[in-house]
Amino acid sequence: MDTLLDTTPTGVPAALRKLYLTRFAFAAVWAALLFATADTLGPLSATLLVIYPLFDVACAVVDARSAKANDGPVRHLYLNITLSALTGVGLAVAATSGIPAVLRVWGVWAVTAGLVQLVVGAVRRRLGGQWAMIASGAISTVAGASFFAQAGTEDASLRNLAGYAFLGGIFFLISALRLGRAGKNT
Repeated sequence: MDTLLDTTPTGVPAALRKLYLTRFAFAAVWAALLFATADTLGPLSATLLVIYPLFDVACAVVDARSAKANDGPVRHLYLNITLSALTGVGLAVAATSGIPAVLRVWGVWAVTAGLVQLVVGAVRRRLGGQWAMIASGAISTVAGASFFAQAGTEDASLRNLAGYAFLGGIFFLISALRLGRAGKNT
């Protein structure tokens, strides 16, 4: 199993902080746009749905490069890249079938990505600020199951995905702030 060395290079928390702040900003804007278009599954909402996991791929690639350059663990990040890329394709296909199909694909992704996030947060706990990532991963897993269940209801909606993304962004913001504070204490 990948583990962190006791002496983590000082650039790792700074790089993660910047990445987490970027993820927060993206999630906030994305959630607002999806919420505004969530009543129907049109071209804009379908595009937004596909963009979200692709942005996750890009962030995980940046994270993996940074971790690898600093001899950190990357195996779970590669798994996240694969899951998110497959989800982007799955959402593009599901968007042609309707909101329930989208919720099922998103639900499976939220469960699997949440588990990966939980593990990555646990492995990085020595960096500081990772309790929010661990909590976010656990919440994502539960939320994913609820999206999958919601797909079978009459009132299936994309609105909950916007709330999910915004909450995830808040967790990234909390981690970024905690990493900044941990960096000042060293």
